[in-house]
Amino acid sequence: MTIFGSSGDHRLHELGPDDVDLMEAMNTMFGEAFEDAEVYGGARPSRTYLSRLLGRPHFIAMAALDAGTVVGGLVAYELEKFERERSEIYIYDLAVAASHRRCGIATALIDALRALAARRGAYVIFVQADHGDDPAIALYDKLGVREDVLHFDIAPLRRIS
Repeated sequence: MTIFGSSGDHRLHELGPDDVDLMEAMNTMFGEAFEDAEVYGGARPSRTYLSRLLGRPHFIAMAALDAGTVVGGLVAYELEKFERERSEIYIYDLAVAASHRRCGIATALIDALRALAARRGAYVIFVQADHGDDPAIALYDKLGVREDVLHFDIAPLRRIS
């Protein structure tokens, strides 16, 4: 286990291939925090898939634990760039259980990611927030520089069998 630091009574842990139980608990916490249990629990990946994913160097998962219970989590991806020998890190999901909000856990998770990004030589961490998600926007405004961009979802072509 790699311990990044602490926030109050919370321990931060970077997940690896042997932390499938923590990843599954983090998915449950994400479903509750985002009020979207179907997305995070409706079609759970297999333990083999999660272990393999947690072992990939580009996949970053960090959990905030309180007495062994996941109360916060962050999932990010390291993206290698082509124009220079560097990478950037994209925060895909970040959430804290309702019972543990306003305790500095989200900031501690981002700070741990910032330290990991520095060790990896990443030049930036980026994240997007939805309009109306005022707590997330306030957190990210406090930690970084806002860029107003447009986000587009493009569906892949349908597979022909």
